[in-house]
Amino acid sequence: MSYKPDSIPTKILFLYTELAGYFIACVEALIKEHQVEVHMVRWPINKEAPFQLAIPDGVTVYDKQQYSREQLIQLSQAVAPDLVFCTGWIDKDYLAVARTFKKQVPVLVGMDNHWHGSARQQIARLLAPFTLQRIFTHAFVAGAPQQKYALKLGFRKQDVLQGYYSADVRHFQKAYQESKFLKENVFPKRFIYVGRYVQQKGIQDMWEAFVQLQQELPNDWELWCLGTGPLEAEAAKHPNIKHVGFVQPEQMQEYISQTGVFVLPSHKEPWGVVVHEFAAAGFPLICSTEVGAATAFLKDKLNGYTFEAGNVAELKQAMKKVVLTSEADLLQMGEQSVTLALQNTPSKWAAKLLGLVRRQKE
Repeated sequence: MSYKPDSIPTKILFLYTELAGYFIACVEALIKEHQVEVHMVRWPINKEAPFQLAIPDGVTVYDKQQYSREQLIQLSQAVAPDLVFCTGWIDKDYLAVARTFKKQVPVLVGMDNHWHGSARQQIARLLAPFTLQRIFTHAFVAGAPQQKYALKLGFRKQDVLQGYYSADVRHFQKAYQESKFLKENVFPKRFIYVGRYVQQKGIQDMWEAFVQLQQELPNDWELWCLGTGPLEAEAAKHPNIKHVGFVQPEQMQEYISQTGVFVLPSHKEPWGVVVHEFAAAGFPLICSTEVGAATAFLKDKLNGYTFEAGNVAELKQAMKKVVLTSEADLLQMGEQSVTLALQNTPSKWAAKLLGLVRRQKE
């Protein structure tokens, strides 16, 4: 049931860094399912991920670079939100704004970093009672790996929500349904990578593993790479590797229908919403052990394979397993992915935020 105390719309203020389509889908769920009034401060568009995003009705957007810290605080107080959501603690201006609401409304911090016990994280843990705990009431974490970090920072378990990132599940399930008949007739023997062309994504490992597999076990599988970044000049050249460039979300269906297995070989990937997206689109998955989203959406051998990050031989072996798997089994793996994708949706994401507001009002 939607929550509308005394018929006054609930207001949520987002202090956001880089907007993405999946976040917009979650905001739409807040508006359409709960009639929330959304106010959003945002960073400039990232040149390496130049998404063209349609801001839904019911959202007021403020470009951060147009406001001083004091002006942001004044703006936020004028909005008078029922909940404040800050994406991380990297932006000191955002922290200053969040600090002014601590004892008034729920103030969430978004977290996607894993707990590694590094010196920097240990310092953050020791300082948390004097820093983060004085600003935020709750942590909204991506998944289990991030929950551990939040608890280390002193958040109580009941004040830690999981599901910080959700794919636009409905959109990608629609793509799955539209492609299903085609793939049941002829399964597309193509791996697909979607992401930036940067070293931390492990993209060079993927190219090397694919080329080695082609040499050791000649086959008709291809590797399609969608993205842009500094490693474009070093992109692997091979007849079976296709470099597409950056693709806008509305064009993704074309590539979903023409490819069969998703690969994300990252050396470092705190979460990776793209894994959730391709799970919802019915793809078997290959992910490195550093991909956070794989902990939720990839069950080894059930709907894909994991491999040690940076290990080209293991990645090649995972690709080889796919090449040797029957089309019927690959389709079955894709169906398992669709089921796992339902663990989080924009509707579930929105309900968690409204639940905090509701408890605050009681």
